[in-house]
Amino acid sequence: MRELVRPTRLAPGARVAVVAPSGPVPEERLQAGLDVLRGWDLDPVVAPHVLDRHGEFAYLAGTDADRAADFQNAWCDPAVDAVLCARGGYGVQRMIDLLDWEAMRAAGPKVFVGFSDITVLHEAFATRLGLATLHGPMAAGIDFIKNERAQAHLRSTLFEPEAVRTLASGGPALVPGRARGVTLGGCLSLLAADLATPHARPSASGGLLCLEDVGEEPYRLDRYLTQLLRAGWLDGVRGVLLGSWVRCGPYERVRPLLADRLGPLGVPVVEEFGFGHCEGALTVPFGVAAELDADAGTLALDQPALR
Repeated sequence: MRELVRPTRLAPGARVAVVAPSGPVPEERLQAGLDVLRGWDLDPVVAPHVLDRHGEFAYLAGTDADRAADFQNAWCDPAVDAVLCARGGYGVQRMIDLLDWEAMRAAGPKVFVGFSDITVLHEAFATRLGLATLHGPMAAGIDFIKNERAQAHLRSTLFEPEAVRTLASGGPALVPGRARGVTLGGCLSLLAADLATPHARPSASGGLLCLEDVGEEPYRLDRYLTQLLRAGWLDGVRGVLLGSWVRCGPYERVRPLLADRLGPLGVPVVEEFGFGHCEGALTVPFGVAAELDADAGTLALDQPALR
């Protein structure tokens, strides 16, 4: 697995577009997130349909066509330096095939931030654009607007990425050891759902795979992991970082499952790494070469996340 192109870091005054490719966005949370971004001396612009609600499917932020248009217009706007997702939920898979990837490639590399349902876009950016992205807090996420640690780590990643070249969780090793590879991953259920789609990578071979999820019963986590295993998608993975498993049942039930499914891979696995649907979530760059030390609970990036 090769390293991907790293976008340029942000500078004070940079214009950032806020989009909603998935679920509906509460206006008060959006405004709170915009205030945080303005406090960083950024110039946030809100895409036209961010506060829309789909007329029939209340779990979507507007129609598929409008969400796709907002995303593409933001990405292709030469005045925009970064595209930040407002929140996750569900909906990216419905709009992603409406994007003009040739036009987006022509627009050049930019900073892209999101997680959860946004996993599908992380994968598409890697396979279609060869672009490194940031798995991090979203502008209207309650875990962002109310948590100083999450804000500080994202801010450092955006403005001073060399200051956060080593990500340290202090989490224990599920399987000890060290491994080198290129970071990738996201929400487990979305990675499983992405298999065999036009944007899916053939496997995680050569990668340091980051996995987390929210609101999934252990048997469902078992199903997703088993699907990835049976599809051969985990063949050749170098190491695994496990993030949060909020509302997935007691962790004492989740942990044995993760050990059962991932332990036989014979690669280092670190747990409780502090990214995903949790308080104070770390921003993890995808597409960057790094070394995982499962015993120490650290991920050391070869280069800063952004140029």
